[in-house]
Amino acid sequence: MKKITTAWACLILFLGLTQKAAAQYYFYDDSYYDNPAMFEIGATVGAMNCLTDLGGKQGIGKRFIKDLNYGKTQTVFGGYFAFLYKNAFGARFEANFGKVSADDDVLSTVPSEDMAARRYNRHLNFQSNITEFALVAELHPFFAFIDWENRDDEPPRYSPYLLGGIGYYSFNPQAMLDNRLIDLQPLSTEGQGFKEYPDRQVYKLKQYNFPVGLGLKYELSPLVNLRGEFQYRILTTDYLDDCSRDYIDPAAFAANGFSGVKLQNAIKLYDRQITHVAGPGGKRGSPTQKDSFFSFNLRIGITLGRERIR
Repeated sequence: MKKITTAWACLILFLGLTQKAAAQYYFYDDSYYDNPAMFEIGATVGAMNCLTDLGGKQGIGKRFIKDLNYGKTQTVFGGYFAFLYKNAFGARFEANFGKVSADDDVLSTVPSEDMAARRYNRHLNFQSNITEFALVAELHPFFAFIDWENRDDEPPRYSPYLLGGIGYYSFNPQAMLDNRLIDLQPLSTEGQGFKEYPDRQVYKLKQYNFPVGLGLKYELSPLVNLRGEFQYRILTTDYLDDCSRDYIDPAAFAANGFSGVKLQNAIKLYDRQITHVAGPGGKRGSPTQKDSFFSFNLRIGITLGRERIR
């Protein structure tokens, strides 16, 4: 009976080890096992920029990098915690802290007959800090569609991936006036919340966004990886830069209770044209396309969950 019991114990142990091995494969160098579920904690630093109604290039406003002012690139940094299943499907929670800005003055050298000269004459600018928290999903095709567990060769150290998710961010567009940064949202520069402009609601400074992008992950060692990543944020607002619609009648500020310093700031900042060619009802921004911001990130992560062979 003792021999039978011992045999069953060995069989159960063998089956258990076989099952475990089937759920694992060597990472590389025959020293570490990948578990099906692993975790990662890391930090990120990179460059952030935006696409809004302000600034841009010569001619009519273009899309994406054709209308991007690279000189307005700012720094972004943050951290993340991620879950990865079989190196194929992942989800992470991340926090990012950055800044965006844009300025019509970048168009000062365009010819006067160029359409962009109107934007230079508009003379608007803004800057805003960005605080963002996001839940992002990852898809790693090299591992999702290739069965490395049943191949003789080892999986690669690099992995391109796609990402998408939902974020919650805060912003606060500001402009410089008399050597001071002034918050623009409370000034209703385009009549937001005024009875004379019922279709223009006061925009919220905390909103949802939708990050999408792609990246490349490279395993520097069994415990450390490096990522290069591009993230584009789809926004639901056109007021990241506090500019979207037409110029309003300046009398509306006092009619809606503005007085003192607030009234003076609103009058000075809603219309900053060098030459006043556009009056009330004249074009100030374009509501046809939402604003956006994006970042190029370098991430370094520590892998948790790989088992070292003893």
